[in-house]
Amino acid sequence: MFSKILIANRGEIALRIMRACRELGVKTVAVYSEADEGALHVKAADEAVAIGPARAQDSYLQIPKILAAAQETGAEAIHPGYGFLAENAGFAQAVVDAGLTFIGPRPEVISRMGDKVEARKIAAAAGVPVVPGSEEPVDLEGARAIAEEIGYPVLLKAVAGGGGIGMTIAKDDKGLQKAFEASARRAQSAFGDGSLYIERLFERPRHVEIQVVSDSQGNHLHFFERECSIQRRHQKVTEEAPSPLFLDGQNPELAQAMRDAAVALAKQVDYLGLGTVECLVADGAFHFIEMNTRLQVEHPCTELTCDVDLVQLQLKIAAGEPIGFGQEAVKRSGHAFELRIYAEDPDKNFFPSPGKITRLVLPEGEGVRVDAGYAEGDTVTPYYDPLIAKLIVHGEDRAQAIERALRAAEDFVVEGIKTNLPTHRAVLKTEAFARGDLSTHFFEDHL
Repeated sequence: MFSKILIANRGEIALRIMRACRELGVKTVAVYSEADEGALHVKAADEAVAIGPARAQDSYLQIPKILAAAQETGAEAIHPGYGFLAENAGFAQAVVDAGLTFIGPRPEVISRMGDKVEARKIAAAAGVPVVPGSEEPVDLEGARAIAEEIGYPVLLKAVAGGGGIGMTIAKDDKGLQKAFEASARRAQSAFGDGSLYIERLFERPRHVEIQVVSDSQGNHLHFFERECSIQRRHQKVTEEAPSPLFLDGQNPELAQAMRDAAVALAKQVDYLGLGTVECLVADGAFHFIEMNTRLQVEHPCTELTCDVDLVQLQLKIAAGEPIGFGQEAVKRSGHAFELRIYAEDPDKNFFPSPGKITRLVLPEGEGVRVDAGYAEGDTVTPYYDPLIAKLIVHGEDRAQAIERALRAAEDFVVEGIKTNLPTHRAVLKTEAFARGDLSTHFFEDHL
């Protein structure tokens, strides 16, 4: 095991990684911008290094500064968390070239799976069904031809993208040009690459993902699925495990097929570490959409239902250790939800709500966990993702987990800024949610 690692991130995920490191006896190094000088992750680390001004482009995305901080402090490895440089193949390669360990997949795998068109080809080669669409990046005329072939509505997506950025819907031929231009413009701005591909748009699919874990000895396992259908503008808001699709022994063939497909894809690319295979489920079938080559925001749902510390496992694998058990040892019990608590104003179209947290009361109780990135008195700045905390609950079954989640959401107090807590309470109270009747259009249909 490493003696010291640097965490190239901030907020709750940096603190989460530090907790895992402490339990393994690993020292941690934090990096921080000028805006984060007094942040919780800086205080919690064994060492901390300033890396630049507030803007992420000048600090958390500065690869040379991060590498210099690692070398200056004697860190042996770098954990990227999620967001920022987590799925940047160039960063992963720079870490390796500097003689350090990148805690994640190999750079070439990040590169291949980060190219969404290439990832579709790899999935197809592994026998994993993909969403009908283009096999190569397309121009406007190419998009029009494929749209006519697969039928409208269609979804234009950035080849280099992720997290819903650059995704635009075209409902008919008339709207295709406008959607194409808007998607290309956003993709170029966000990723420096305006290339697009096109997929069929399922009207009300479910978004279900499979957690995979692979080690350097060639072992590949799945840790079941999570459902992430509660989304707003393609951004996940509430996640759960298991998926209601598979409760009480429902749809066993579909469940097994998805898990087998995820493991087959991990084998196909000789994966290493933690990864998530994301799929759309519609009309009784599933379709691969992308693979996230990093630790997921919603990983605690799997941790609570499978009784595993995924971050510790990730660290051990990066250090060269085997997973240490087989698929038959992976068990699951109960039900878990994760609610992402953002500093945003639901009454103003969820516009970010930066400012000082004047009062913060975190919920407690049986089955309740909070991964927070801020404390009372801290200031949420406008420079970064407005995630304040993640509220995770576990119950013996889905009904109990919903009850605990609602009670915890009502006990969660944040003053001084606006948050999306009222939205979470509204979701948890809907009859459709209680039934497990979910889709990526849940907000439009029920709120």
